[in-house]
Amino acid sequence: MRYVDEYRAPEQVMQLIEHLKIRATRLNYTAEKPLRIMEVCGGHTHAIFKFGLDQLLPENIEFIHGPGCPVCVLPMGRIDSCLEIASQPDVIFCTFGDAMRVPGKKGSLLQARARGADVRIVYSPVDALRLAVENPARKVVFFGLGFETTMPATAITLQQAKARNIENFFFFCQHITLIPTLRSLLEEPGNGIDAFLAPGHVSMVIGTEAYGFIAKDYNRPLVVAGFEPLDLLQGVTMLVEQKIAAQSTVENQYRRVVPDAGNRLAQQAIADVFAVKGDSEWRGLGLIAESGVHLTPAYRSFDAEAHFRPQPQQVCDDPRARCGEVLTGKCKPHQCPLFGNTCNPQTAFGALMVSSEGACAAWYQYRNQECEV
Repeated sequence: MRYVDEYRAPEQVMQLIEHLKIRATRLNYTAEKPLRIMEVCGGHTHAIFKFGLDQLLPENIEFIHGPGCPVCVLPMGRIDSCLEIASQPDVIFCTFGDAMRVPGKKGSLLQARARGADVRIVYSPVDALRLAVENPARKVVFFGLGFETTMPATAITLQQAKARNIENFFFFCQHITLIPTLRSLLEEPGNGIDAFLAPGHVSMVIGTEAYGFIAKDYNRPLVVAGFEPLDLLQGVTMLVEQKIAAQSTVENQYRRVVPDAGNRLAQQAIADVFAVKGDSEWRGLGLIAESGVHLTPAYRSFDAEAHFRPQPQQVCDDPRARCGEVLTGKCKPHQCPLFGNTCNPQTAFGALMVSSEGACAAWYQYRNQECEV
């Protein structure tokens, strides 16, 4: 398949690996103190494990698995608020499939459905809007979560709902923004992050210019990269070249998809519907300043929390789980005492094991398999 297979060609992958190993000898990093590259996105993490790229790298380069999986940072208390809304008899609660099994203190949406709640998996917010039109006597709630990648689709759907005056459609907002999180990670003392691989799909919306502060203020190189093996390895090579040259800039490896200015129409839709303000809780990371997303006054009538008024839930994670340390690169998934035992894909204890893009789920699935390249 064009544009996929050509970025997975085994011969080219191995050639690039050999080139990378040669260039890595020029780095001022060792196996004991490697160059630590944080791949921010869960899609990158999944691809790294699937294709065994972490096992092919030079010994003085290491991946850190970052917090760029919105399901993985979904607080337990937010799930409990969803459960409270979904339990009401006149509600159809719609969500993406990867949020169904995320555990809250009072269970998951999948368990709520088993208890009789009308919880449905949808593939886009437009599907939820269609349900609202088809069921005028019911209140349809869409659980909107994700970074800037999914915000435009939600925004455009809410614009349609407003234009069509659909009054039984509501939106539970769990959208969060990526940039404040990266700043928060870099502000943490001893973070140990030497460079970043930034996600292609978020960057397609926000552009590459949004990352400029990372190079300017924190002296860290960053490369926006795609999701295939050659994309990722090219991104790593570009970071290595920056380190060899003692430079810190923002580069775009994924130019076939990501314009430097981002998607202006998507940005306009987001600005019309959403206001980015206030702190937001991230599971395993705590409160992150200015990462919260709220509806603008023109769309507040669609706010599910304002309409249903669920009790605010503040639920602390079990101290035995090391989800936050995995998200910030302080430990690997298998170093968590719950990994593979109490916490596994069948009975997930933490959100990192629930989502297919979670570092723990990827490690569990691919750790004993041979790489595919």
